[in-house]
Amino acid sequence: MNKFSLVSAASVMLALSSCGTFYVSSRVADQSQGIDVRVIPISAETVLQANRQAYAPRSLPDVFFMGAGNGAPRDAGALPVTPTFPELTPSRLELRPPPATEPGPYLLGSGDVLSLALASGQAVDPISGSTEGQTAQQDIVVRDDGAVSIPQVGTVDVAGMSIDEAEARIFERLIDAGIDPNFGVQITAFNSQRVSIGGAVGANQVLALTLSRLSLAQAIAQAGGITAPDREFASIRIYRDGNLYQIPLSDFRARAEFQQLAVLPGDAIYVDTIYDLDRAQSFYLSQIDIITLRRTGRTAALAELATEIGLRRADLSEQRDLFAQRNTLGAEKRDYVYLGGEVNNPSRWPLPYGDQASLADVLYDSGGFDTATGNPAQIYVLRAATDPAAFGAVTAWHLNARNAVNFTLATKFEMRPNDIIFIEEQPITTWNRTLQQSIPSLITMTAGAGN
Repeated sequence: MNKFSLVSAASVMLALSSCGTFYVSSRVADQSQGIDVRVIPISAETVLQANRQAYAPRSLPDVFFMGAGNGAPRDAGALPVTPTFPELTPSRLELRPPPATEPGPYLLGSGDVLSLALASGQAVDPISGSTEGQTAQQDIVVRDDGAVSIPQVGTVDVAGMSIDEAEARIFERLIDAGIDPNFGVQITAFNSQRVSIGGAVGANQVLALTLSRLSLAQAIAQAGGITAPDREFASIRIYRDGNLYQIPLSDFRARAEFQQLAVLPGDAIYVDTIYDLDRAQSFYLSQIDIITLRRTGRTAALAELATEIGLRRADLSEQRDLFAQRNTLGAEKRDYVYLGGEVNNPSRWPLPYGDQASLADVLYDSGGFDTATGNPAQIYVLRAATDPAAFGAVTAWHLNARNAVNFTLATKFEMRPNDIIFIEEQPITTWNRTLQQSIPSLITMTAGAGN
């Protein structure tokens, strides 16, 4: 290129510069057309300052926190009181523990097996009813009518009695029959008092209660422990005497009095999360099925109840689907933050329902930024003042992530509606883009000057 061409090219460059033809990129400046801009570096202290701006995330409609509920079966006989299924939100579990009640002595019932040992010379043969001249021991079963049958004595009612009370009753009957009342009674099989445990445990179990007190923690351990996948929202529900009690797993682990709660006969224990109400409902309905001993009309009544709950569930599902469709079409009011500059996906990002979002959430959920063009030392969150007296002043929260450790501050910096996340260019990127856009014009203008 001759001297004339160089001079012409220089002249063209100056001309382009003077007329504003060169590439222009956005920058964050202290002043902008009369708008005051305050640049504040993001640090551990200023993050707290930025997060003080009040903001309550929008909530999902109540329909998302409602369960299908339950109803009363029709013509099902004397069913126990149906447990109430609470309408819970994912953010909180209500603590409703059962009253601390001691079980008292073991009371005999149908299916229990007693071992009766009579003194020497008065052993009763269980088949013939004759006595032998030696100590004999035999097992007798408490029948469905609550009585035991003892040869030469007859039936003795023992249901609902403690072992001491049963011994006293048998003693009286032996005296009446003229038999030496030198005997002993022990329980060799416990079959009448049971509790059931199911849900998110190692294995569903029906546990027999014995003379020893059984605590809630011991019952769960015998069922293989708790296996709930999300323990933050797990709870232990106890159906007892028509009432549904609930102990969040966090309270159960933190407080010894809940672990030591005595399990009572007939308790139905279910371990689940607030998202498993359908499984919990099936479990409790199965307990109702056991308790009512298949009363006439129960199956039809429970089917009717299931239909009613199904209709409620379908209605809830329809309302949730309609909300989701309105939300997709933009008919629901949302809070947004905006991404600009050297981000991979310039867009608006909706703030979540019922939760705070951080600067890191927005950046990484939207694909982050290209480190080849974006300047990690110049990451800004532009936030306009909400006070009308500030006349539109803007605070530019500046994150200098040249040291990658500072990205940890982005995980603590909370976003607010209408925040703008802006990432400036690398200096070399500005120069490259200027050349890319100006060289074709320079070549054209230089060629024209040469001609």
